[in-house]
Amino acid sequence: MSNQSFRNLHRAPGLLLLPNAWDCVTARMIESLGAKAIATTSAGLAWSRGYPDGNALPVEHLIAATRDIARVIQVPLTVDIEARYSEDPDEVARLVVRVLAVGAVGINLEDGAGSPDLLCRKIAAIRDHVAHSGDDLFINARTDVYLRGVASGEAASDETIRRAARYREAGCDGLFVPGLSAADTMRAISAAIEPTPLNIMAVPNLPTIDTLKRSGVRRLSAGSSIAQAALGCTTRLVSRFLAGTLSEMYDGSANYGAMNKLFATNAHG
Repeated sequence: MSNQSFRNLHRAPGLLLLPNAWDCVTARMIESLGAKAIATTSAGLAWSRGYPDGNALPVEHLIAATRDIARVIQVPLTVDIEARYSEDPDEVARLVVRVLAVGAVGINLEDGAGSPDLLCRKIAAIRDHVAHSGDDLFINARTDVYLRGVASGEAASDETIRRAARYREAGCDGLFVPGLSAADTMRAISAAIEPTPLNIMAVPNLPTIDTLKRSGVRRLSAGSSIAQAALGCTTRLVSRFLAGTLSEMYDGSANYGAMNKLFATNAHG
């Protein structure tokens, strides 16, 4: 799937809903349910590979997981590479070129607790390396002003807008603001950063989808919520199984044949 197709999803009427997968089966299931694109969750992917979230997943695991997911889906795939635990912009850029080469068309790259200057340098280096590789890429710059409580109230929205301007100048295509949940603030930020699409993350008590649309949000990610819900369900079922309760495993379970059929065309890929 081309990068242009992914770009167009941010411009189409409505709201781009991005469920977050963490392995082949969740990605393929999400696609089968009608998602127009798929994002990875850094937390779910790290856990599935035996590592904690937070820039701990080895690069080779990230590349392997991206390749595996891209192999089983046809819709665009965007990959969360966190801050990629490096302060060397060229090292981060070389990794991104590898992520593109195995099938991704977009990335999330965050400022986290670091300096906006550093993220600007990373974005610029990625743009340069990708241009030389002949590929294209949708860079979603994530700012953690709200998630980490860098500022509050009007100061938080002002800081977010300032960072957005700098990241856009460096070469980002979208702005991701996890932790943002107030509709009026979304409206102010989206208006200030136009035409850069605003991406937010699903959190409890988020405004309705219609309100998000009216507030200028263009993209909504599930983040780690689906992975956490699935693992919570697994915890309950295993606990009850170990206690001798078997019947609940069969309530609402996925059909074996239907799941197997999802991969029938990939059996020899």
